[in-house]
Amino acid sequence: MDNAQIIKVGMADLKVCKAPNGLTTLGLGSCVGVVLYDPITKVSGMLHCMLPDSTRIRNNSNTAKFADTGIDELLRQVLSLGASRARLIAKIAGGAQMFNFNGRSDDLMRVGEKNVQATKAKLRALNIRILAEDTGLNYGRTIIFDSVTGELTIKAIGKEITKI
Repeated sequence: MDNAQIIKVGMADLKVCKAPNGLTTLGLGSCVGVVLYDPITKVSGMLHCMLPDSTRIRNNSNTAKFADTGIDELLRQVLSLGASRARLIAKIAGGAQMFNFNGRSDDLMRVGEKNVQATKAKLRALNIRILAEDTGLNYGRTIIFDSVTGELTIKAIGKEITKI
């Protein structure tokens, strides 16, 4: 990635770019990283959402915090940068079960799983195909998306680096 910039996406944040630039987000625990990508125009966007559903939270002015509103805004921004709606594909990562308190798995503890379900439901509703995913389990991830190749690199402590 010569001359390329890797744009950092914070928690409850989203960014878009064109190749050769790439995108990264650190520390996806129960949060989900969503990448939308047009393989022809090489326009991509990344969302780091924390919660599944904006309609259940009163103070929901930050659209990027939620899977539902965040994916809508990510879609709007990649299209405005020149992506084709018909060619868009998605890759997702994160949604881990980070905490286990004495075997409890009530709704409060299942945020990661709910984030993944909400992300998949939203992408399905928008007719955006999920090409690859690395979700669930019990460890955090850092992801880096290469807009040139379309590869999503996933790094996790104590795990092999994977590319999807």
